[in-house]
Amino acid sequence: MTFLVTGATGSVGRHVVAHLLEAGHRVRALTRDPSRARLPEGAEVVQGDLSRAESLVPALEGVEGVHLIDAADSAYAPLQNGAEIVAALRDAGVRRVTLLSGWSPGTLEAAVTGSDLAWTYVQPTEFMANALAWAEPVRTRGVIEEPFAATRTAMVHEADIGAVIATALTEDGHEGHSYGLTGPELLDVPAKVRILSEAIGREIAFRELTVDEMRERYRAQGVPEHMIEFQIEVFGNVPEGAYQVTPTVEQVTGRPPRTFARWAAEHAGAFSPGRGA
Repeated sequence: MTFLVTGATGSVGRHVVAHLLEAGHRVRALTRDPSRARLPEGAEVVQGDLSRAESLVPALEGVEGVHLIDAADSAYAPLQNGAEIVAALRDAGVRRVTLLSGWSPGTLEAAVTGSDLAWTYVQPTEFMANALAWAEPVRTRGVIEEPFAATRTAMVHEADIGAVIATALTEDGHEGHSYGLTGPELLDVPAKVRILSEAIGREIAFRELTVDEMRERYRAQGVPEHMIEFQIEVFGNVPEGAYQVTPTVEQVTGRPPRTFARWAAEHAGAFSPGRGA
């Protein structure tokens, strides 16, 4: 049985590939640039682009299940060719699909969930991997600057997202489910900074940004306006209790979700002076 993983070189896709390989499955990994994939040995790396459904046809040959992401480019714009992608999957005889949600709904979600494919929709909260954006200022200045310090979120480890996806692709009982994934604990920004400080063995300073400072900084970094507004919407002025821990990771995989402390220990090197992320 062969599984196609799109977005295979992303922070989640890499874990989907790894989990499938560890379980003994054949994996075909789709990426725009196979020469830069650096995926585990055993993965068949092929070129393709979800924004061009015709490029999927060779990669789908002999494939039983497909993991999809709704991202047309590096700015995470939603795909506009969902119907064409689903048609390509059905024509190839694909039976099972997982879909990782994007920043905002595009055409792919409706096309997949409205099809006769056995689909599972995966909707994680904030990725722990997002904390890698702090690596450079921590390495060079020993500081983290973020808005909305008091907002408590249940960050989820990207390996847990990958494990849920791999399970849904390969086991029965997940068809037609939408899985909201979280980590095991609610943490505000200062708590995340403290945990990261402990992992790297040195104190990290924290300064809370105003919304205007956030907008100015993100614009200077080239962040698209829709992503800036999305960040403000999901992290700013949220009602008390808006974010809750869910048991889904453990229910699907059979083990508790990984903590942010574990993630910080695994990635401590990225925050150390003289090291890259």
